[in-house]
Amino acid sequence: MLLEVYARNDIIEKTGKLPGTMPEIPLVEQRSVEGLKISRELGMKEKRTRNIHGSERTLSPQQRGDLLRTLKTRFEKNVKRHGSIEWAKVEAKLEMNAEKLWSLNEMERTGGEPDVVGHDKKTGEYIFHDCSAESPNGRRSLCYDRDALESRKEHKPKNSAMDLAAAMGVELLTEEQYRELQKLGDFDTKTSSWIKTPSDVRKLGGALFCDRRFNTVFVYHNGAESYYAARGFRSLVRV
Repeated sequence: MLLEVYARNDIIEKTGKLPGTMPEIPLVEQRSVEGLKISRELGMKEKRTRNIHGSERTLSPQQRGDLLRTLKTRFEKNVKRHGSIEWAKVEAKLEMNAEKLWSLNEMERTGGEPDVVGHDKKTGEYIFHDCSAESPNGRRSLCYDRDALESRKEHKPKNSAMDLAAAMGVELLTEEQYRELQKLGDFDTKTSSWIKTPSDVRKLGGALFCDRRFNTVFVYHNGAESYYAARGFRSLVRV
């Protein structure tokens, strides 16, 4: 019995734990296990986020049907915008591009009233522009881009034009595209719209916008961090 006690004490002195207890996990291994657990949790969270984003970019059958009817009605009422382009061919393209349909729905939802304005014969793509009479009212009071937004110390707008366009899956019109759109009607006679700004202008702090006044299209400049209740942006999507 005495020998067992000595042996027991010897084990405690050498190992720092009672015989028969679970082996102590080294601190490094504990951290590794904890890190693996956290990595798995983050991975699951990221996967859930991707799934959520994926579902957001897909319209329900009801939404898809409503949007296609709206686009068809607008297409038929504004024949001069698309000439000999046939709606059946446009619709067939749309039916095969769920994500582009989602982007068009975002354009519609934010007041852009998208319509077909051209057909790229090289790529076969149909080009939709925002054709609302005034700058889309769901995209106003935005500065130009993320750098401009972050440069403001106070009174920040809710978003930037470039960030919102990226989230919608669309592009801002260039000056050339904006002028081509104005050949199809009188747009922005009371408002103005940001346009895609050349990098040499943007790197100096500026950004460009356009409007139509006195039956003439004007291009202006402003600090990229500025924003106004009467200025939004016009966009395009290719299908």
